Amino acid sequence: MTIETMPRTRSGGRSARRAIRNAPKVAMLAGLTRQMPYCEVMEGAQVERIDAASMDILENVGVVFRDEIALADWKRAGAKVVGERVYLDRGLVRELIATIPADFTYHARDPQKNVRLGGPHSIFVPMTGAPYLRDLDDVRRNPMLDDLAMFHKLSHMMPALHSSAHHIVEPYDHPISQRHLRITYSSMKHSNKTFMGMTTSPKNAEDVMEMCAILFGEAFLEEHPVTTGNCNGNSPLVWDETMLGAMRAFCRRNQPVLCSPFVLGGANTPASVPATVAQLNAEALSALAYTQVIRRGCPAIYGHYLSTVSMRSGAPMAGTPEISLMNFMIGQMARHYGVPWRTSSTLGGAKTFDAQAGYESATTLSAVIHAGANYIWHSAGWNEAGMHCSVAKFVVDAEQCAMAYRMAEGPKWGDFDEALAAIPDVGPGGHYLGHPHTQKNFQTAFYMPDMFDNNSIEQWGADGSREITERALIHARKLLATYEEPKLDEGVNEALLEYITRREREIPAADALNQEY
Repeated sequence: MTIETMPRTRSGGRSARRAIRNAPKVAMLAGLTRQMPYCEVMEGAQVERIDAASMDILENVGVVFRDEIALADWKRAGAKVVGERVYLDRGLVRELIATIPADFTYHARDPQKNVRLGGPHSIFVPMTGAPYLRDLDDVRRNPMLDDLAMFHKLSHMMPALHSSAHHIVEPYDHPISQRHLRITYSSMKHSNKTFMGMTTSPKNAEDVMEMCAILFGEAFLEEHPVTTGNCNGNSPLVWDETMLGAMRAFCRRNQPVLCSPFVLGGANTPASVPATVAQLNAEALSALAYTQVIRRGCPAIYGHYLSTVSMRSGAPMAGTPEISLMNFMIGQMARHYGVPWRTSSTLGGAKTFDAQAGYESATTLSAVIHAGANYIWHSAGWNEAGMHCSVAKFVVDAEQCAMAYRMAEGPKWGDFDEALAAIPDVGPGGHYLGHPHTQKNFQTAFYMPDMFDNNSIEQWGADGSREITERALIHARKLLATYEEPKLDEGVNEALLEYITRREREIPAADALNQEY
């Protein structure tokens, strides 16, 4: 499917018009430019208090960088280094993060799908990293490369998703050591939106950079962000060699990374929302500053993953009020420093796509929209604390993102006077269904979700009494049946496959395929 809006035509009469109305909507929405005010739960003095606490942590507690190259880099930058612990002066931190661009544009394979990030500009990105899926029959099982391709195709066709991400699910039919190559190729092949790059090791990150250079050209890559890496911290206050090496691979090529502390509130942070944010903020700032030690002016994104821990079981929780409060606070801190920020959305801890999953996801999505997040990751499919990606939930979550997108655009005032004029036309006791203004605007005035059933119970019964999981799976099959691959340039495709073949010869496959999963 192309980005252009599907043409409207009267050819064929009523049945043709019905077919057009019922055809899947696949044209990608432009990147979101929000028109809503931010929800800010801290006063200015409280923002300063978090900032001061974080800077005190950086100066007096320090952050461990378990990486010889990073330690040498910090020494050259003027930081105090004692063993593996780096003590960062607040002046140095502020100087470094001031060079991070406040916003930038991701360049997609289809230039019409370029998206801006930062300030009021946001994008929705599907979940990644699931070791299981719930498939088109709602069966929980190990994923294969074809399942990953299916999710990349769905990402390509869901209007509110602006990225095909990377390993939405783990392809178990490929060796772990070589998996990143096939994952990256699948992201590039099945969608022409922007995508994420694997950071599972420094060398894997370098492979991603080489594949991006093949796809876009080396010179283009030097000046234009085209992909996103994610570097997770080991809270509390540790960055390891794997993540730092991958960070260097991306930043040296001017590609943005998410600097993401991994919060399990109450387990690896204090059992306090403000103190957790102070620690997380220190961790994020230390990584953001290091991106600028690597390369001044390269784009970087203030990241995090938020969950709170059940004190009954120790299990991570989703959709809790404290997670929403932390999102509001982190949004304020990112804006305080003038950098884009990432969050996670539509997270569910439920084992199936049930009411719990819906409540958890809706709570989180609402909070991140009101918090003003820019890079809204894990926006489709996440359930069972990220252990599986559900096809049904993926489709419904993506539609929820479209609804959140519409809300964040704010009220549309373009036809206000025309709509007001309908009121005296109809008068007391009338209705607006037949009014020319309604007839003109009935398809666009109010969002009409495809996945929700708002018919009478009699009509619902006549349609098969289908609940939302079944409806979503039917819709997913319909989308996949109409998928059209956005073909790669033949020469580029051959070069990518040649690179993959060479690297698969060079990288030991070990016994990964013979393991039991």
